[in-house]
Parts: sequence; structure tokens; C-alpha cells
Amino acid sequence: MTGRFQPVHAQHLDLFAHALRHHEELVVAVTNPDSGARREEATSAHRHTDAANPFTYYERLRLLTAALAGAGMADRALVVPFDLTRPPQWPEYVPRHAHHYVRAYSAWEQDKAAQLEAGGYAVTVLPGDPAAKLDAAAIREGFDDGSWVAMVPTTTVPVLRALLAVR
Repeated sequence: MTGRFQPVHAQHLDLFAHALRHHEELVVAVTNPDSGARREEATSAHRHTDAANPFTYYERLRLLTAALAGAGMADRALVVPFDLTRPPQWPEYVPRHAHHYVRAYSAWEQDKAAQLEAGGYAVTVLPGDPAAKLDAAAIREGFDDGSWVAMVPTTTVPVLRALLAVR
């Protein structure tokens, strides 16, 4: 499962659970793991911007660890960095036999699925209803007024509070 997880939310956990219903192990591959791994994408105007990437890989690892533990998935999951700009290195982080699941809400997710397939991975694209999408941008906007608390997994709240306190 690939994503930026800026931050992790319930729809990410739903997709993780879907993958674990079909496989013994889940690899959560964190894209844009560092600022050098960001690039503009024709189908996603924001995913490379600083505003859309407030958390470091380390901070997202902490958030994902808390979310996976709270959902009872930690013992079957591994979190790794995954730089989408470096396809030749992908197998160093996620083995070629891994099956990727992508929930497609927009052209960007379709493009990402195509990139993963071109990189030699099996990919299942699950349709997503754009009207029902939980947008991480809305969560980030809620950092100012505290509304974010209701939009993230409960077990990530203390971690996010600590991260936001030092910003």
C-alpha cells in the first residue's frame, strides 16, 4: 500500500484491512519520504508542495505505527520509505512479488497504479467515490481549530498533538 499519509486516517486503515484480508503481511510504503523525493505530477497539483507534506518520514512512521497498533494490524505490517521518483530502487524496499492496492479517487491514483504496473508490480485498483473521500488536506486545515481530532485514528491523537506542539 503506497501513500504519503500526511497524516494517516480512517480510509487508509480501511485499505490496509482490505489488503490484510487477502494477504498475510502488509507493507505500508511511504511516498515522498523526504523532500528530495517530491516532484510535480500532471494529475496532482499539490502532492509535491511543502503544505501537503508537513510531516517527515520519521513522524509519519510514528503516526502509522500508532494507527496500525490501534487497529490491531501492527503484528502483520511493516512501514518502509518508497520514493516514487526512483522506480529502479523500488524492489529494494518493496519486493516485486508484492501486490499493490490503490483506491482510485482521481486521475492521480490511476496514474500511480499505472506507474506501479510499469514497474513490474501486480496492482488492484479499487474504485473510490470522490464525494466520500476523506481528504488529508481537510485534516491539515483542521490543525488550526482542533477539528482534526475527529478525523484521525484515536491512537494517533497523542502523537499528532506532540508533533503539532513543536511546530
